[in-house]
Amino acid sequence: MSRPAPDQPRPQSPQVAGKLIALDVGLSRIGVATCDPLRLSVRPLLTLTRASRRQDFARLAALVTEQEAVAVICGLPLNMDGSDSDQTRSVRKWAMRLAHALRALLGRPFPIIFWDERLSTYAAQQLLEGDEPRRGESSGEDAVAAAVILRSYLDSQNTGDRVDFGRIDLPPKTDTETLAQ
Repeated sequence: MSRPAPDQPRPQSPQVAGKLIALDVGLSRIGVATCDPLRLSVRPLLTLTRASRRQDFARLAALVTEQEAVAVICGLPLNMDGSDSDQTRSVRKWAMRLAHALRALLGRPFPIIFWDERLSTYAAQQLLEGDEPRRGESSGEDAVAAAVILRSYLDSQNTGDRVDFGRIDLPPKTDTETLAQ
């Protein structure tokens, strides 16, 4: 196996295979989507109506466990020029709290990867235009927006696009943190 020359960019380490959960985080709802373990197909999963932060995080931890996900892709609401907005900073702060909650609830750190969500709601509306809701289906526009975010992320990974919007990788809890709880 050859190594890149020192002046060449190093390839990113391969990502752990497995299912992903994508989130479209809003003030009143959180759209959730998932993919298959091979990351070939994406589907809207559900839309959570926000309650308290504790309840929201517990429901998301349960979904991560139920779906056997290996990471969360969190939509990042950037301005159209790609810059951060107040909402961007709010989502980053919320995601950091989610990362701490998942580590506490799951007993291990859980990666959260940020991905550009610009125009995902518009794309979801276009996908849903003319569609009548199917009987028993309640995933909604927010879940479809989460699926658009996840599809965009996966397509980027498949084409070798290495755009980086940031991620949260907390270390495992230390013994001191565990004892303090």
